[in-house]
Amino acid sequence: MRRFLNGTIAALATLCLAGLAQSAAGQNPGGSAEGKAMKNPVPVNAATIAAGKALYDRNCRFCHGNDAAGNGPMAPKDTHPANLIDDVWDRGSTDGEIFLAIQKGAGPKMEMKGYEGKLKDDQIWQVVNYLRSLHK
Repeated sequence: MRRFLNGTIAALATLCLAGLAQSAAGQNPGGSAEGKAMKNPVPVNAATIAAGKALYDRNCRFCHGNDAAGNGPMAPKDTHPANLIDDVWDRGSTDGEIFLAIQKGAGPKMEMKGYEGKLKDDQIWQVVNYLRSLHK
């Protein structure tokens, strides 16, 4: 059992660190006109928020924390995952800007990998819906 847990933890840490190798060119460092123009095509309702929470729990909480305050136990050393429940949105505050930060990653130092190719677009929008629900 201990070997299984250690292997699982190591695999999760590797997954969190995998994004550090991506190029900065695909990063969304501070919002964008493209993101501001995007509209969320996924309706905001209990089902999409619940789906977004499940995706967040599987993909994001290790670095951003259970409460999304940026205090996750597996964030890479010397990184500072964004607090997703405060009023500061460094990479833009529209749904589209948040979508792009999740899809492309958060730079410029590759501190967060992008989920393009790992999550479908509608899944990223569900995560956006979940994050928005935390601000009510």
